[in-house]
Amino acid sequence: MSMFLIKNYRKSTMYTKVLVIPSFMFLIGFILYGCAYSFKGGSVPPHLKTIAIPIAEDQSGYGDPVLRDSLTILLVQQFTNDNTLQITDRTSADCILESVVIDVKDAPAVVQADEQVTKRRMTVTVRTTYNDLKYRKKIWEKTFSNWGEYDSGSGLSKRTIGVMEAIRKISEDILNETVAGW
Repeated sequence: MSMFLIKNYRKSTMYTKVLVIPSFMFLIGFILYGCAYSFKGGSVPPHLKTIAIPIAEDQSGYGDPVLRDSLTILLVQQFTNDNTLQITDRTSADCILESVVIDVKDAPAVVQADEQVTKRRMTVTVRTTYNDLKYRKKIWEKTFSNWGEYDSGSGLSKRTIGVMEAIRKISEDILNETVAGW
């Protein structure tokens, strides 16, 4: 009977070594991966508390005089609502967010069988630079592009709705990249 117990003991320790230890190691690795992922980003460095958002430039040639102001207002609203960084002027800011509208395109989005365009898509592209003014370094420079649709044949006012939708999406993207893209 003791021989039977010795054989079973050897089998059980082998079972422990073959299945339990690798499973345990996998579990530990999975937990550590999760911790590393959670520490990867999502917060602004503690030395950055205020941000300046000057009026955006418009180098697109689109010709809408309120485009740059609309983008700036939407950016300020996004950052105000988020409340991670406080909006201030350039002279007292810890960081600065500078944006340039570089392209605005109007293209057909929905074409019916009789080749009638029923919806059009406005695509806006903005290049944004985010600088740390305390440490005097560029944090990132990226190009953001997004779109908004409007009904075709409805005039200039509907086209503005498409542009506003595009820059609203872009302002959200810029906010997310600034406060959570670390």
